[in-house]
Amino acid sequence: MTEPRTVTLPTEDHGDVTLPEPSWCAGHAGHRPDSARIDVMHVGSAVDLTFLGIEVFTAELVQSPYSASTVPELGGPTPGVSVWPLGRTLDPVQMYGLAAALDSYADQLRNLADQLTAILTEEHR
Repeated sequence: MTEPRTVTLPTEDHGDVTLPEPSWCAGHAGHRPDSARIDVMHVGSAVDLTFLGIEVFTAELVQSPYSASTVPELGGPTPGVSVWPLGRTLDPVQMYGLAAALDSYADQLRNLADQLTAILTEEHR
């Protein structure tokens, strides 16, 4: 049997804190030793949507095991997906809803591209 992964992080208010590290966690390179234990966060690899060199959307798995937040959209001890620029942490149902909304938006963008193609084709006759 494989031992669970753990990580030890320094905190300002509780000293070194050792906690289980989920398999999806990409590490704690951004952790600051002057942060409070309540701010410790596991973060997965980012999934970015970049277009023309501009980051349009980014999403990543997150979990704040010591968070006292009772508002799931702000993150907390239950893993979620943090989405920027929404500034919210989403559960699976909300993530599927976001994906469906993005699919619909992509269809609208394709419709605009079709309209623009028709306009430009008409202008060049």
